[in-house]
Formats: sequence, structure tokens, C-alpha cells
Amino acid sequence: DKLKNLLELLPEYDLPEDLKSKHCKRCVVVGSGGILHGSELGHLLNQFDIVIRLNDAPVQGYTDHVGNKTTIRMTYPEGAPLSEHEYPPASLFVAVLFKSVDFNWLQAMVKNETL
Repeated sequence: DKLKNLLELLPEYDLPEDLKSKHCKRCVVVGSGGILHGSELGHLLNQFDIVIRLNDAPVQGYTDHVGNKTTIRMTYPEGAPLSEHEYPPASLFVAVLFKSVDFNWLQAMVKNETL
């Protein structure tokens, strides 16, 4: 019931049309472990059709190593990036909710309330 009520608060809870219609040929998942630091693979990562970034892995200041393309950002609420610059307008933010407190967080976010 809590999830149903939350979904009704959201203006849209399906994939955006540009992602729904995209035929994902080459995807890459970029984690936040730091293994790419010093790799200078950013140009290669940007060539993927879909770039999924996990948690709050920073992009700014590391683009030579991790690229700057973000199609989807997936994270638990406590791992959400704090800087608005880590949410490119053309990317999709996916909150991975599994604890009761996560649903409370989403409700507070949607209603612009303090948690």
C-alpha cells in the first residue's frame, strides 16, 4: 500500500520514452570502487549506448578516467550524490528501495518534506 501511494504521487513511474525505445546494444555499469582511477578510459566509456552509474561515484574531476556520460544513476537513498551536478538533466535517477526507511525517504523527497 505504501508503494502504491508513493507511485500515485509521482508524475511518471515508467521509463522515459527515449529509454524505452532505445535498443540497448552496448551497456556498461560503472561502480564506485575507484578501480578506474588512473585508467584514462573515460573516452571509451562515453562510447557505450547506455552508461549506468552506481551509488555516488563522482564524475566531475574524474572524466578522463570514468567518462562523463550518465544514462542511468542507480543508488540506495543513502548513496545518492549530494551535489546537483552529479544529476545530469538527460539522465534517469533510479532509487533502489528495499528498507522501510527508504520508502519514507522517497515520500519526503516527493513531498519536499524533512525526514
